[in-house]
Formats: sequence, C-alpha cells, structure tokens
Amino acid sequence: SSAAVECAVAVAVNELWGLGLEPPALAGLGQKVENDVVGALTGGMDQMVSMLSLADHALFLDCRTDDIEHIPCSWSAAGLALVVMDTGVRHANASSAYGRRRESCEEAAAVLGVPALRDASLTQLQDHQGALGEENYGRARHIVTENARVLDTVDALRARDFETVGALFSQSHLSMRDDYEISCPELDLAVESAQGAGALGARMTGGGFGGCAIALISAELLSHLQGELHHHFSSRGWQVPRVGVVRASAGARVEQAL
Repeated sequence: SSAAVECAVAVAVNELWGLGLEPPALAGLGQKVENDVVGALTGGMDQMVSMLSLADHALFLDCRTDDIEHIPCSWSAAGLALVVMDTGVRHANASSAYGRRRESCEEAAAVLGVPALRDASLTQLQDHQGALGEENYGRARHIVTENARVLDTVDALRARDFETVGALFSQSHLSMRDDYEISCPELDLAVESAQGAGALGARMTGGGFGGCAIALISAELLSHLQGELHHHFSSRGWQVPRVGVVRASAGARVEQAL
C-alpha cells in the first residue's frame, strides 16, 4: 500500500539523517503526504498500523487520541487462518466515491450537532433520520454501528472468542454493502463463497469498490475455500481471486545487516 511505502521511506530517512523522530510522528508525515501531496483526504490509520504493529498482535487504535493497544492474536495457535482473497477488481470511481462518503459523514455530524460520528448514538441517528435523508442516514449508521463492532471485536479478541470475531466480520460486511455502499459484486461473492466454505466470518477490507476481502476460517478448510471460490467465480466468467494466508507482522523498522 502507499502507506507502507511512505512508512518504510520515512524510517530509512529518519535513520540515515539521524532525525530522531518517533514512530507516531513518522506516521503523521505519511498522512500529510497523502493529504497535501497526493490529494487524498485519508485518515492516518494505515500509517499508524504500518509503523506501530507487533507480530501476532492486533492493533487497537483510537484515531482521536492516537492511543494504541496491542492485543495478542495468533490465529494459527487456534487452528485458524486469516485469508486474503484478492478479487483483482479495481474500480475507477473509488477515489471520488470515498470523498463523497466522507462528506456524508461530516454532513450527518453537523445535523446531529456532534464533533464526529463517534460521538453519536444509534438512538440519535434514528431521531434525526428525516433530517439526515436516506443516503446520509445509511452512511452515518454504518459508522456508528461499525465503531460499536470494533469495540466488540476488541473484547472478543481479548477473550479469544474467535467465533464472535468471525460473526462481527460478517456483520461488518453487510453494513459496508448495504449502508455505506462501498462493496461490489466480486467482493460480495468472495465473502459469500468463504461463508459457504465454513468460514467463521468474512468481510471486504480496504477502501472498497474492488480489491480484497478477508476470511477467518479453520486451517483445515483452506482447500475447500479455494474450491468454492473457483466454482462460483468461474461459473460467472469472472477472474478467480488469488488467495493467501496472512499473519500480523511487525511494523516498519530498520533491519540490521548481519
């Protein structure tokens, strides 16, 4: 990703020139490049993850305070695999669509009279549904419910309740598909194929309108998942997604030559 490249370059420059900048500051510079140079109005989550991750841990990030918590998360120890399914689909309208959704969220926050949608409740949204309009209401509802799902996922990871984690993945995908409207037929089919193969849960990931979905599945079912993907995609004449098992790795760092 662009964030990963930014962070790798930032770490190298920081080391070579002895700047002494801490990882959060380097992550902030990466976001500034995205916003001011590239012109993409993105947040800083990708850069923070690229800088601050630990191997075999999930990173719980508060984007308001930049507080982080590393949560142990070794799927393989539980007999599970976290699988990335790359649809190979890239939609040209993704950038403008992202900007419009950001505008929707800002408009909804203004109607609700809150600094950001994390400060709103589902009850508040429902009380202002008419004033928000159908589109902004759905997009705001995704943000409010997704924030709640993040907190529930953190609790489930702490408890090693991976069935609940999987269920939350699937709920998240439905919300992105129906309320935030950033999925696409290929992503939906990848998620449905994974669920049909017995995954605990699956969801699209990234900015949407193409790209990848992830699935949490028993390691014993990997070949079955690949078969399901091949069957469902080839029967529609679509490119079969590339599949890879991934694990959480450490963030950007200097590798000392031996």
